[in-house]
Amino acid sequence: MRQLNQAGVKWVSHVSETLTEAKTLVQEGSQTWQHSEDGTGHWFSRHLELPQGRERWVVIYTLASLQRAQQTVQRQVDKAQAKWEQACWHLGNRRFACQADARVAAERELKEKPAWLDIHSELVAHPQYAGKGRPRKDARPVSHRWQIVATVSVNQERVEQEAFRKACWIVGTNVLEPTVLSDQHLIATYKGQGSPERGFRFLKDPLFLASSVFVKKPERIMALSFIMVLCLLIYRLAEVRLRARLVETQQTIPDQVHKPTARPTMRWVFQCFEGIELLHVQTDAASLTIVLRLQPLHRLILALLGPLYEQIYNPSG
Repeated sequence: MRQLNQAGVKWVSHVSETLTEAKTLVQEGSQTWQHSEDGTGHWFSRHLELPQGRERWVVIYTLASLQRAQQTVQRQVDKAQAKWEQACWHLGNRRFACQADARVAAERELKEKPAWLDIHSELVAHPQYAGKGRPRKDARPVSHRWQIVATVSVNQERVEQEAFRKACWIVGTNVLEPTVLSDQHLIATYKGQGSPERGFRFLKDPLFLASSVFVKKPERIMALSFIMVLCLLIYRLAEVRLRARLVETQQTIPDQVHKPTARPTMRWVFQCFEGIELLHVQTDAASLTIVLRLQPLHRLILALLGPLYEQIYNPSG
């Protein structure tokens, strides 16, 4: 980040939740949460002075992320409650020679409990008498054995705080002026990174066969990376253009399960074009090229992507 800031490169990135500054910011929260028009998104922003420079962080949560976090935390609570109830049961079956030993054992066994579980423990004394059998009524115990009786309860307030913390995430940028990049546009820009990330996942897919290309020189690695990024750019551009044209013309194409969709992936489109071949017929009089197995679906896709083809290969036109 320091190198990008020094080079004047503008960036948007997810902020790691393990950073101390991130934990503090989410824990402090804000009294002035902003919300989207539909009420599903909430956020607030802060400017921070960090070792790599000044940054703007936006803390975000949505109703969907809050619901997912509540379900996740509730599963953790149910599992942890059962685990610690069993641990308390085993601890209660032990006897200790003195109160100090019992307290040390309780602290050692219960110190790693989650913050949203409350364990209340008390010491119960069991008198020990000399000899065997039932003691006389006027007999005095010679010693005591101590038992720990612990009960587990859930702190619902802390559970809600934990769920809210998990529902929040932070997006950072070195664009400090909201007039240049507003909080909403910053959030939209970050969410839009999912599309190119899926494209890079496609490049790493074994079907792409990129792992079968071996280069040794750093210059060739850089050249190959540039070509792959350029291919990904055209791939993504074609996908966006195809989806936009399908929406504009109110048309659909069948997906993998033969259901109509207006948001196909280019990977599926490429698979649709598998098996198409060119037949070249050469005679003394003339030459002829015939496209084999071209279906109406292929013609529709080519018609929709035709302007993009012209724009890429004939930019002057």
